[in-house]
Amino acid sequence: MTKHLLSLLLMLAVGSAHADTWRIALIGDTPYSDYERQEFPRMLQAINAEHVDLVVHAGDFKHSRDACSDALFADRKQSFDASAAPFIYVPGDNEWSDCNRVIAGHHDPLERLDALRRIFMADDESLGQHRLPLQRQTGAYREHQRWRLGPVLFTSLNVPGGNNNYLLNGRPSKEAEARMPQVLAWLRESFALARQENRRGVVVVMQANPAFKTFRTGIGHGGYRSLLEALRTETLNFPGQVLLVHGDTHWQRVDQPLRHPLTGKKMVNFTRVETFGYPYMGWVKAFIDTESPALFRFEARSWPQGSP
Repeated sequence: MTKHLLSLLLMLAVGSAHADTWRIALIGDTPYSDYERQEFPRMLQAINAEHVDLVVHAGDFKHSRDACSDALFADRKQSFDASAAPFIYVPGDNEWSDCNRVIAGHHDPLERLDALRRIFMADDESLGQHRLPLQRQTGAYREHQRWRLGPVLFTSLNVPGGNNNYLLNGRPSKEAEARMPQVLAWLRESFALARQENRRGVVVVMQANPAFKTFRTGIGHGGYRSLLEALRTETLNFPGQVLLVHGDTHWQRVDQPLRHPLTGKKMVNFTRVETFGYPYMGWVKAFIDTESPALFRFEARSWPQGSP
């Protein structure tokens, strides 16, 4: 082999290494109704037909008024396992922290959270027909998951809507006091790993909308303040792109709401994606594109296809 031909082959190999793309379907706050439960398998089939590498559900797989029963949980697991692609599920408040409501069956929220762990997180793999190996936080909080796809490290956090299971007086519940140190430790450890592994991106998935606007004013929701402070610090200290995926407020959007603590300017390496939510079904197709300086790009897909 001539030196010229060897150089050409090396150039082609490097070029192809910089052209890798992975596709992720981002969903949440669904299915909420009988109609959505009927449509969900069809939407999932359409998602899989686009050869996605991963499906991520950011929580709330039922309406808050639906019973938090084992039967409903088993039904949702069966529908998630039907995905051809690996399927990641992150708990939402409708599945545990709000289950003490009478209309939802007046359950003990911690018992329902344990049921989610038992049903959806029994082993160290994703859901779906093709499984993705997962790392889980040691101890009780198995729902804190970590995995890798291409140049990106993904991590999930149990941060529910409704001000993170804080009390009505704005003080943390005993449950939140116990959980949040674990949440913050998992988040910081994930960023440390991403830096150590020279990852180009970090994706954080949780259910709650953490109220960026009020956080910028300094009077944000108390349940999310410590999380947003940690997320801002880690983003400032990370050389790559950071993506936060959440649901909760049912307003599909892609924006950059995190601000620098000193200048107040937009932090350009941080992006937020909120999933579609009831009464609108849909999914966001996210691309990890190694040729793009932004690393991530997005396409919103309403369901049924072509709907507003």
